[in-house]
Amino acid sequence: MKRGFYTIMAAQFFSSLADNALLIVAIALLAQLQSPAWMTPMLKLCFVLSYVLLAAFVGALADALPKGRVMFVTNLIKVTGCGLMFFHVHPLIAYAVVGFGAAAYSPAKYGILTELLPPEKLVEANGWIEGLTVISIILGTMLGGALVNPTVTSTLLQLDFPMIDFGLSTSTEAALCVIITAYLLGALFNLKIPDTCAHYAHQERNPIKLVADFANSWTILWKDKLGQISLAVTTLFWGAGATLQFIVLKWAEKSLHMALDKAAILQGIVALGVALGAIGAARFIPLKKSLSVMPMGVAMGVVVILMTLVHSVWIAYPLLVLIGVLSGFFVVPMNALLQHRGHVLMSAGHSIAVQNFNENLSILTMLSLYALMISLNLDLNVVIILFGLFVAGTMYLVMCKHAANQRKHDSLALIGKHKH
Repeated sequence: MKRGFYTIMAAQFFSSLADNALLIVAIALLAQLQSPAWMTPMLKLCFVLSYVLLAAFVGALADALPKGRVMFVTNLIKVTGCGLMFFHVHPLIAYAVVGFGAAAYSPAKYGILTELLPPEKLVEANGWIEGLTVISIILGTMLGGALVNPTVTSTLLQLDFPMIDFGLSTSTEAALCVIITAYLLGALFNLKIPDTCAHYAHQERNPIKLVADFANSWTILWKDKLGQISLAVTTLFWGAGATLQFIVLKWAEKSLHMALDKAAILQGIVALGVALGAIGAARFIPLKKSLSVMPMGVAMGVVVILMTLVHSVWIAYPLLVLIGVLSGFFVVPMNALLQHRGHVLMSAGHSIAVQNFNENLSILTMLSLYALMISLNLDLNVVIILFGLFVAGTMYLVMCKHAANQRKHDSLALIGKHKH
């Protein structure tokens, strides 16, 4: 791997670490404000809204400027969003601003991989990026859990720096200071990302033409036989993953009787499994075999349903690791295949913007349904069973669609042979 790849990984690590720590701190803030339970998943919903609304524009931005510079500026937007919480702006609005920065950051982060590396390195690179992102999720979630622990925050407030007075008076302010430091570390690494000197055709600035261009990219990727399958799988994965994050927190509270700082560790356990699955996929699944991992998605949906039977932490840990492993193993090859198809069919920034639009629309939809079920006071076990059946059933339908595509391709090839 080129040296620039490791700089990208370091930048991504600190930025993602801060995003995940901030989510837990924002959840704790909502609890302090005595907000209704359905508002908790709304945090993530506000975060991903920008991914959907800005999808037509961020791909062009990522392709118009050196991607390291785009990542630096968008990281500063995240710092601004985090800083808003200092001034008692509602957590939903502040986290939405962080989401705005993240939406613009993402096409640059993934797009630079296709500029820096040859196609045969993409599964490995994705394995490393996903693995590291997941480690940052684990550590970020655990950091967030620690930062909402009264003992930790009171220690932070007592820290005395010579000649510097931060003027911190609350535990939330102390937590936000730590998170802003992580964002600024990410921004420093962004400045060190090399310019790949990749140049794309002049990028459109007219919003109407950008939307039309985005719609065209969206159609191309969904019509491509390999693109549509990998896009369907990653779309399902991200929607399910975001919802599972909140299901695990609620499940830890209801079935395992855990407080938020302890429940946050369980999210980290799932993420650990995803990292193991991602590394396994990067090691054993080449790009040309990427479609062979789809049954893992069905298995993941079935295993999730087993959560309803678990009331012991010691059984919860291995079960959540298994759910994570299955997820990581099937999403990494699909991600790499989708990036490769996107790069072949259009520019990197545009294809990743399409991917982000679909994946985050899926997150919005699934989180909205989850928030609705919580507001209706539906039993958590019923929610988990419905969720597991939906994931397994949708993955099965995607596998059927792929098999139908294969049959159609084989019969067309046969007709072509007879003609000759």
